[in-house]
Amino acid sequence: MELSTLQGSEIRRSPFFQTLAEKDLPKQTPACCSSRYGLAFLSCYGFFVAYALRVNLSVAMVDMLKNSSSANNSSSVCPHHSIPVPKHNHTASVYDWDSETQGWILGSFFYGYILTQIPGGYFARKYGAKWLFGIGILCTVIFTLLTPVAADLGAGYLIAVRVLEGIGEGVSYPAMHAMWASWAPPLERSRLLTISYTGAQLGTVVALPLSGQICFYLDWTYVFYIFGAVGLLWFFLWSCFVSNSPSSHKRITEAEKTYIMASLKNELSPTTDYIPWTSILKSSPLWAIVVAHFSYNWTFYTLLTLLPTYMNDILGFSIQQNGMLSALPYLGCWLLALLGGQLADLLRERYLIHTVNVRKAFTIVGMVGPAVFLVAAGYTGCNYVLAVAFLSISSSLGGISASGFNINHLDIAPSYAGILLGITNSFATIPGMVGPVIARSLTKSNTIPEWQIVFYISAAINIFGAVFFTIFGKGTVQPWARNHHRHLPVEV
Repeated sequence: MELSTLQGSEIRRSPFFQTLAEKDLPKQTPACCSSRYGLAFLSCYGFFVAYALRVNLSVAMVDMLKNSSSANNSSSVCPHHSIPVPKHNHTASVYDWDSETQGWILGSFFYGYILTQIPGGYFARKYGAKWLFGIGILCTVIFTLLTPVAADLGAGYLIAVRVLEGIGEGVSYPAMHAMWASWAPPLERSRLLTISYTGAQLGTVVALPLSGQICFYLDWTYVFYIFGAVGLLWFFLWSCFVSNSPSSHKRITEAEKTYIMASLKNELSPTTDYIPWTSILKSSPLWAIVVAHFSYNWTFYTLLTLLPTYMNDILGFSIQQNGMLSALPYLGCWLLALLGGQLADLLRERYLIHTVNVRKAFTIVGMVGPAVFLVAAGYTGCNYVLAVAFLSISSSLGGISASGFNINHLDIAPSYAGILLGITNSFATIPGMVGPVIARSLTKSNTIPEWQIVFYISAAINIFGAVFFTIFGKGTVQPWARNHHRHLPVEV
């Protein structure tokens, strides 16, 4: 036997590599103009809307508050280095909310968001994800349009509206995970899901700077009206062009339908009635995702809600500059998440690297890297160029984890992916509820040492999550998720 043949044989027997080449995989159909990629881009637009509606308050909050000179009294806060620009004659109301009230307003969204995570996964599996996802985001759009009225009525009303927005948006990720269980061929999961879910980063990238411009040239109320209108347009497109599964899609080609259904036939449960709750809750790979998801979101949500405040109160940027610079970290996150999805599937498909090793490697890079640069950002002092650079690198590296723990639910239990994401996202929502409140309580004086503590806490939690997932994470369909499909591969 030739040496090359021997080497290929040894590679395929190695536990580090998958034996994908030995499987009878259906012929892949082109991605261009396909229904599965159409779903990816429309769901990307949906998550764009969801996150634009979620983060616009973070920028608008800077303009909603009465001006206070107290922030500039501390020697630890950087001087404003921007060129003074005449402020437009705005007529929108401003409010006298202290830092703790601000923290509760920014975190209140997640109190509603956590309530519909597990129900979202269950109902998407049982009744279909299309309308659950669509109506959920539509509800968020409607309550966003009511935000200026609620703010005028008082902080309590604004908190209530944000909770209701969270309830609507809470079904989005579990519903979309359940939909991808029927749409995403195994070797295209990283590509399709990163296109879909990076709409969140793209929404953040666009909403932060655009919100700043809208606040400056119009006033903060138009932030909610404009993005609300964008959301209404998305709902119309989603209603017209999306179906729950390839079998019910009206415009899909027969070749693509056959390819998708054949590639998934050995992974999906034959029934939607049976849910192995006990086995799910006892699954260590699931709890590995829970811990990683919780840890990553602690940093993500803390920065998502408070980065504009940090840019304003510490680094001294104006409302116009604030949105632009706050968006930079998420632009990098979006780009690396997309590139990471392509690389992850390339490693699995062409180089036959085992799924679990790809997921763990991407999780480590996407969680430990951000922790290092986040801590470093706290020690840049008033060097705002270095501070923005480190915060941008930190958040950008976090995008790598989109092909790590973030889509691992579909690897270990595709039939129950929506329910699993509902469980993990329930725990991962807790940082959004308490993170901003804790951060604002630790930064009452708005000094750099106070913010260093916030960054240290986030970094430590991130590293713990990466280590836990590396130890307990898995990469193939678990026995309890296979039901009668006993011929599926068992984790090596």
